[in-house]
Amino acid sequence: MRLVSCRCLVGSSSAPLPHSLPFRLSPQFVVVALIANLRMRTKAESISAFGTPIVVHFGGTVLVSAIMSAPWPSLVPPSVALALCGVGGLGYGAIVIHCTRRQTVYAPGWGDWLWYVVLPGGLYAALALVGLLLRTTTQLALVGIGGAALGLLLLGIHNAWDTMTHIVVGDSRGDATKKE
Repeated sequence: MRLVSCRCLVGSSSAPLPHSLPFRLSPQFVVVALIANLRMRTKAESISAFGTPIVVHFGGTVLVSAIMSAPWPSLVPPSVALALCGVGGLGYGAIVIHCTRRQTVYAPGWGDWLWYVVLPGGLYAALALVGLLLRTTTQLALVGIGGAALGLLLLGIHNAWDTMTHIVVGDSRGDATKKE
């Protein structure tokens, strides 16, 4: 019964977005469409640092929702799957740090480090932890799983909007935030 309540929380967290998977990622597709129309193209290293993580966070939200919706015979398999998702997200966070440091198109400020590195890392660490706690403290873990999934969804929306506004405003101002 408790898994049902978490399924509702996690599944409904993506309800504001259209129901087919490509449209769930629509904020990122808007960003890509805007980039395609610019005279000055964005480099792949910048997309790896700031664009691809958005898709990964949306995918993580959908994956957590799928894990929580599956009819597991016990709490062990979803516990392991969620912990692996959290650890995988932390590993991907290390890749994002590397890509962000390596790219030369944009000089990230403290807000960028917060939204693209610190917050996702915290959410994936929390997901790994509550995944491990699912078998022992089920009710608390279910709230944490729902919170982590909702956090990843909101993080993806924020970062897609941030990227889109940077592209539109930065391009119209001559992109004053580029490294010189």
